[in-house]
Amino acid sequence: MPLIALTGGIASGKSTVARRLAEHGAVIVDADALVRDVQAPGSPVLAAIAAEFGTELLGADGALDRAALGAIIFSDDEARHRLNAIVHPAVRAASADRFAQAFAADADAVVVYDVPLLVEARVDDPWELIVVAHAPSAVRLERLVTLRGLTRAEAEKRIAAQVDDDARLAVADVVIDTAGSLAETHAQADALWERLRA
Repeated sequence: MPLIALTGGIASGKSTVARRLAEHGAVIVDADALVRDVQAPGSPVLAAIAAEFGTELLGADGALDRAALGAIIFSDDEARHRLNAIVHPAVRAASADRFAQAFAADADAVVVYDVPLLVEARVDDPWELIVVAHAPSAVRLERLVTLRGLTRAEAEKRIAAQVDDDARLAVADVVIDTAGSLAETHAQADALWERLRA
């Protein structure tokens, strides 16, 4: 029952690798989706965020204005740490539940935790393997601008808000180079899958 951590900087191609592993049969637990779940309207986490950062971050429907929160935390390290102190424990508990459900359904499942902030929050968990999807920051910057529509300044802030590439690569058991073509990324993910099933 391998439990794999898949991480990478913003716009590193991590989701592409996760989708490819899912096509092979891996169970993907998406940390970003869990964050959205624990921040749902009416949740204790959302109430704590509103208390800490202001109720103006809540829309008329009670949902979190993620863009407004992002504008705060990507320009203020201390604010980001305060947010993480609220969100990370809830995500840790939710992910543990998802892992347990996956292994209860299939004891031989390959469970992949797709987690951008592994180095910042979860590096010491008992992973079978840590896989890093890696592309140089210049490549990721271009992807954020051309594919996600961020300004260059916004993209640079997002990249700077995460740990640097060296810190991520230092914890990697496997590095998937995502700077090349989609086919090249898929081939590396396929090879990883063969290794996991061996």
